[in-house]
Amino acid sequence: MSYPPRGHAAVGHDGTTALLERYARTREPALRRELAERYLPLARFAASHYAAGSEPFDDLQQVASIGLLNAIDRFDPENGSAFSSFALPTMHGELRRYFRDRSWAVRPPRTLQEHALLVARTTDDLEGRRRRAPTIEEVASAAQLSITAALEAREALAARQATSLTAIVALDDGDVDGDRRHGVIDDGFARAEARATVAALSAGALTRREREIMRLRFEEDLTQSEIGTVVGLSQMHVSRVLRGAIVKLRAVASTTAVAS
Repeated sequence: MSYPPRGHAAVGHDGTTALLERYARTREPALRRELAERYLPLARFAASHYAAGSEPFDDLQQVASIGLLNAIDRFDPENGSAFSSFALPTMHGELRRYFRDRSWAVRPPRTLQEHALLVARTTDDLEGRRRRAPTIEEVASAAQLSITAALEAREALAARQATSLTAIVALDDGDVDGDRRHGVIDDGFARAEARATVAALSAGALTRREREIMRLRFEEDLTQSEIGTVVGLSQMHVSRVLRGAIVKLRAVASTTAVAS
């Protein structure tokens, strides 16, 4: 278990205990502010336990400070315990609620959220002490969870952050792309409809060779040189045939549109 630096623990020996007793009796706002300022290093210490993630430290310190104010309001000097021993669990609870209720992109059940945070802290602690990644069995044992609960908690950690659908990511083939991770508009139906229209128009307007060259170009997606190799013509000749066929199809299409 981690403890605050000695300077934090000793804060009660410089008159702060008397201030706590006075505030418990009077509830003076000025005393509350003074106590909060004196114990602010304790709030920073509590926030530091949760600073390994992506949350800004200033936000964590603010949350811990709210817990500190709650501890000041609830502390009873007559119970005989040190204020720091009461305040630290209060601040840790406030920080856990912050992560549980506000920092999850997809919220799992509350118990699973708490297990996930516990597994994350336990993993970091074990890795720091053993200088290697701990096994799930070691994490479960240290966190006093079953292996199944530890595994579920680890999976739930993935819900703490969401990635934009348009984010740029590295793909398995080495490319960097965002669009390939989600659906895009498929123009396959439009292409199929266009092919059917061209086929209907070309049936009576084009010669067999023109239809074949058009098919090779626009259905098989061959280059003009490749088409020339297939049909035994030069690339220049194929180009002229394509241009002529397109002119014929446009004329037929115009006539059909006027007639309809």
